Amino acid sequence: MSGVGPVEPGEGTRAWDAPEPDTPPRPEPAHGLFARAYARHRRAVLAGAAAVVVLGGGGYLYATRPEPAAPPEPTPRETPYPSQAIGVSYLGPAPRSAGTPRERFGFELELSVLYGPPITVEGMTQPYAGLSLRTDPRTPFRIGTKEPRKIAVTMRVTECGKVPKNAGLPFLDVTLRNTRAIEAHSFILGERYAQDLSDALQVACSNESTSSPNA
Repeated sequence: MSGVGPVEPGEGTRAWDAPEPDTPPRPEPAHGLFARAYARHRRAVLAGAAAVVVLGGGGYLYATRPEPAAPPEPTPRETPYPSQAIGVSYLGPAPRSAGTPRERFGFELELSVLYGPPITVEGMTQPYAGLSLRTDPRTPFRIGTKEPRKIAVTMRVTECGKVPKNAGLPFLDVTLRNTRAIEAHSFILGERYAQDLSDALQVACSNESTSSPNA
């Protein structure tokens, strides 16, 4: 016979020792797939339950937290001392009428209550011994809280030797009263007032003839 037939196993060999051909993996049984899917589902359910417990606990803590203390009621503003609550502005020299003696001159001021209750001006003076002073309106007078009040301050030279030739920082001493206190306070009215007062004194005492006229 011709041709080559299947090779017979030789001596000392077994046909089952030869490597088996590759075979596809056996499909997993249906019950294994079900078991794994059930395990994944159970883990998801447990995780969701844990999240619900945490959220529920947080909600309980939020619902049972102590209420914050209410802010304190604002206290009404304390009544100020009158010197802290009054504004004094210098307006300028008062108009002079014809025939006014040169030793007499005046200035205009504006007084206002900045805040707090009304203020009463009990008195007003100036520091120079050779000058007299009066106000219009006469003291005491009241300053309300709604609008400023304009007053006139009239001065008269009584003795030129006791007034300065140049008033450096002249001031007015004012006694004030409100519902909290009564106090004396000195007001410096600024450079314009100092210059106007110096000019008026120089005119009044230009010939040094003023001695002690009646105020």
